[in-house]
Amino acid sequence: MSEWTRICATNELLPGERRVAEVDGVMVALFNVDGDIHAIEDVCTHDGGELNGGPFSGFVVECPRHGARFDVRTGEVLCGPAYSPVSRFPVRIDSGVIWSRDDRWD
Repeated sequence: MSEWTRICATNELLPGERRVAEVDGVMVALFNVDGDIHAIEDVCTHDGGELNGGPFSGFVVECPRHGARFDVRTGEVLCGPAYSPVSRFPVRIDSGVIWSRDDRWD
C-alpha cells in the first residue's frame, strides 16, 4: 500500500484553484471545486500532454493541446479526442492539510 503524500495546507488551494504535485512519482493535478478537492493524473490520455495548463471551469478541465475534456471528480472523458479516462487519486484532509496517494496498485 502506498503512503499518503502531503500536498499543501487547505488555505493554499482555495475554491477555483488548482495545483500539481508529485505523488509516488506521478504528477497529480488537484482541483478545488467549491471547497471539494479532487485529484487526477496530470496527463491527457489522448497524447500525454499536461492537463493542468488548460481551462478549468466547474468540474471540467480541458487539455490545452487538443481540447479533450475530463471530469475532475471521476477522470471521465467528456469530449474527445481522448477516449480513455484519466486516473483518479484519493484525497484526504486532516488537520487543515491536503493529502493524496497512488492507490492504483493496491
